[in-house]
Amino acid sequence: MAFTSPLTESEPPLIAPEHAALAGWLDFFRAELLRKLDGMTDDQAAQRVLPSLTTLQGLVRHLTKVEHVWFVQVLAERDEPAPFGFPQVRDGDFRLADSNGLDADVTDYLAACQRSREIFAAVSPDDIRHHHRFGQIDVRWVMLHMIREYAQHNGHADIIRECIDGTTQS
Repeated sequence: MAFTSPLTESEPPLIAPEHAALAGWLDFFRAELLRKLDGMTDDQAAQRVLPSLTTLQGLVRHLTKVEHVWFVQVLAERDEPAPFGFPQVRDGDFRLADSNGLDADVTDYLAACQRSREIFAAVSPDDIRHHHRFGQIDVRWVMLHMIREYAQHNGHADIIRECIDGTTQS
């Protein structure tokens, strides 16, 4: 059965207050990630075309982990373990042996995104948090980092998808 993204991609706002603009751009890239899986089977989404463990399904799992780390652990300052054994398990998000399939991973991803939206709605871009590696950072930095993270991985997804079935998206 072919995957269909449950998200509707909408353009980010052209003019908006900072909070809404940051949220709009991040939601745009979240929807774009899932759009890159449209029409794929579970086997295709799990297919490796690179020497690394990177797959389209692995990118969904990776970004589920990234959402948790930056929003739950850093912004909400909650001491909840990250998915896939991070940081103890190297590349646990890209190891699909424990997956219940693409649909289950997408469901987990969507839940992580919704939780991140709720956390972001309760903070200001000017709020300061502590990160173990970077020290003091503001919420704005986290949001810009997340937008960059998605843009980077969506580019990876484009290449992987083209290698699997020749599909290219603009």
